[in-house]
Amino acid sequence: MAPHTEQLTRPAVQLRGLTRSFGGRTVLDGIDLDLPAGQFTALLGHSGSGKSTLLRAVAGLDHEVAGSGQLTAPGRVSVVFQDSRLLPWRRVLDNVLLGLDGKDAERKGREALEEVGLKGRERAWPSELSGGEAQRAALARSLVREPELLLADEPFGALDALTRIKMHALLRELWERHRPSVLLVTHDVDEAIVLADRVLVLEQGRIGLDLTIDRDARARGEYRLRLLAALGVTEDVR
Repeated sequence: MAPHTEQLTRPAVQLRGLTRSFGGRTVLDGIDLDLPAGQFTALLGHSGSGKSTLLRAVAGLDHEVAGSGQLTAPGRVSVVFQDSRLLPWRRVLDNVLLGLDGKDAERKGREALEEVGLKGRERAWPSELSGGEAQRAALARSLVREPELLLADEPFGALDALTRIKMHALLRELWERHRPSVLLVTHDVDEAIVLADRVLVLEQGRIGLDLTIDRDARARGEYRLRLLAALGVTEDVR
């Protein structure tokens, strides 16, 4: 299902002239970027290309970025990391509700856990969860806050191949149901094509390729070749 047209008329994120340097090395070099509301965008790039730096800037976690004065993002932002970051001394439901209060909080937390397939695991300890279950709990913790923007920094990078496939289907399903804007950082070209409707390639501190993805599976091979070429890979090696 494609994002609603009326949603895509207003940007959720706007960056103008975004620059970030570390020790004299420029990692982000004057990036201009609009992310429409409700769009699922993936960000590819080599290690050290600045993908996570860009995500942290959008999340408001990096206060040393510079620009021409414009970095806007929605008020409700959630972040999912490669590590689930569950507190080991709190049960699963308590982790999901961390920082939330109000009479409806527990109900919303239980509903979020049911959505990610963890109904009945509310009282489990994080140590009792598999890697995939821990990431499901992390997704529930993000979604219970009803984010307008979901930032995901290689959330499936530590999972085995079969679990990754299941998590891809889950994330896409949750996005279609709730329609937050999503910015996914990944090293995996195939993951980007399967999940996103738009793929950006970060190269030398700038957006080197901005590719719209048609959900027609027949086009995936062509997209894969274009993205690999943008990353400097000339052979389609599996």
